[in-house]
Amino acid sequence: MDASQVIKKLKSHANHKNVEGMARFGINPRNTLGVSMPLLRRTAKEIGKDHKLAQGLWISGIHEAKILASLIDDPNLVDSKQMERWVKGFDSWDVCDQTCMNLFDKTPFVYQKASKWAKEKSEFVRRAGFALMATLSVHDKKVKDKEFIKFFPLIKKFSTDERNFVRKANNWALRQIGKRNIFLNKKTIELAEEIQKINSKSAKWIAGDAIRELKAKRFK
Repeated sequence: MDASQVIKKLKSHANHKNVEGMARFGINPRNTLGVSMPLLRRTAKEIGKDHKLAQGLWISGIHEAKILASLIDDPNLVDSKQMERWVKGFDSWDVCDQTCMNLFDKTPFVYQKASKWAKEKSEFVRRAGFALMATLSVHDKKVKDKEFIKFFPLIKKFSTDERNFVRKANNWALRQIGKRNIFLNKKTIELAEEIQKINSKSAKWIAGDAIRELKAKRFK
């Protein structure tokens, strides 16, 4: 099966009402078919891992094809240059988040990219940096706590970014790191309390929301 055949299948499931609903949740309707995530996941399972096919799907520019590409690509074959190409193609928060959690956080470059991208000016590239921090805190069970502590200066520095997709990802990273274990819970609450003192509407929202959730977290 090649990219054109897969895209033809995706287009056969296009649903314009779904596109309208997705737009209400802040998903970019441009080049979007309205195909559901369950269908994309079933399709990915049928295809299996296919690095070459993933490249063809990605360059199509179709919203769902990009998400499907992130599901079928082989992280062992993804290099740093591909990650830089793809991150520049993020034009919607869901494509960003799905690619980060399905693919990028399984590559050997992930910690480097999380720090690098958080410093970038582009809204979705910066979001990707924080999305990687959030997904790593859930998926990487073996890494030491100090690797997450290294992200704290970036979370604090860019908590003043008022752009919606950035501040939500910043908050997501803060909350997920703080739910990883008791030690990081304490440290992220301390960080959030520092952020809360910053004279910024975005920073105060990020911190306040995180503190409420992190203080309510109970560990076994």
